[in-house]
Amino acid sequence: MTIRDGSAVDVVGVGFGPSNLALAIAIEEHNRSVDPERRIVARFVEKQTRFGWHRGMLLPGTTMQISFLKDLVTQRNACSEYSFLNYLSQRDRLSHFINHQSFFPSRVEFHDYLEWAADKVAADVLYGTEACGVSWDGEFFEVQVAGRSPVRGRNLVVAAGFTANLPVGVERSDRVFHNHRLLDHLHALPEQRHHRFVVVGAGQSAAEVTAHLHDTYPRSEIHAVFGKYGYTPADDSPYANRIFDPEAVVDFHRSSTDLRQQLLDYHRGTNYSAVDLPLIEELYRREYQERVSGSRRLFVRGASEVSKILDSDSGVSVRICHRPSQVFEDIDCDAIIFATGFRPTGLVDLLGPLSEECEADDQGRPLVSRDYRVQTSDRVTGAIYLQGNTEHTHGLTSTLLSNLAIRSGELVESLSASR
Repeated sequence: MTIRDGSAVDVVGVGFGPSNLALAIAIEEHNRSVDPERRIVARFVEKQTRFGWHRGMLLPGTTMQISFLKDLVTQRNACSEYSFLNYLSQRDRLSHFINHQSFFPSRVEFHDYLEWAADKVAADVLYGTEACGVSWDGEFFEVQVAGRSPVRGRNLVVAAGFTANLPVGVERSDRVFHNHRLLDHLHALPEQRHHRFVVVGAGQSAAEVTAHLHDTYPRSEIHAVFGKYGYTPADDSPYANRIFDPEAVVDFHRSSTDLRQQLLDYHRGTNYSAVDLPLIEELYRREYQERVSGSRRLFVRGASEVSKILDSDSGVSVRICHRPSQVFEDIDCDAIIFATGFRPTGLVDLLGPLSEECEADDQGRPLVSRDYRVQTSDRVTGAIYLQGNTEHTHGLTSTLLSNLAIRSGELVESLSASR
């Protein structure tokens, strides 16, 4: 449903990645089942010019770490036309996928599924439009965007994603960058003079970047640097995966602050600084075979850290410290890639002065009710919902795709109830 510029809608969505795409689908399916006066009218603003999800990390051969059944809709509506299975049918690949005998599609294929769903859903999305401020006028939220009238709505759903996390003091450049736009940076990389790369990080993305560089640059050395002695296998065992179940979100939200932290600590190995075991074994195999042949290109440098970076036109000089021995080594490389994760975008960055109307805990984190609504002062009568930035209140699923379908249904239920 398309709305006239300047007219207020029921909900304004900031960002149109997988989270708000799932919400748009849930709204569309809700609207089909209710009387016209109960329909929810939504408009989304998205700074990208077209739908995209971590395009810079669509590396050949990489697979999803969640089942295809945890798509945009299936756990909420198994009969939805937006399911991954229907996507496969529409792409004439259903039988081939079944024969593949895998629950885990490639990342490239899952991205194609998301693009297919984004093209299919009848959502009003203003692509190429970046939200640059949010205010509350006493009746509506106004999302300021460059070059056009504010987008006005009774409720606000913020799914602005995460900010790439670089170590303190690290300055981005053509040769010093975060992994989230790896393919773009590699495409624009200046002349390679040293045939050497450094990858910092111990998680899945770091291991994938290391393997990709090792494959793509056969003349180059790849130095993987991290504080552990080796990559840690991700815990994807059946019982541990219950932390991603919808019931676990309910349990987590009603737990005390101390218990929430204990649960996060117990299960960090399912998501943080952990790598799929087959990839660990493959990297070790490569490194060992190079030791046998005597021609080393892959160096996995555990218990180490980067202590100094000197960036220049000709390359990057990196000082690596082996922490137990305090032995330092300086190497010159063509680029250093930081696969050092992401941090949630703070409410001040998202909402500006409006964030002062939001209640926070003693660590400055937003207080969020079970339906993902931020607790605000009485001056703001509209609802602000968060998709992401709720790990402290809703658990590990907040930052992942695992619970998109269920969460979008809960948001629609809350939006519908507030009308």
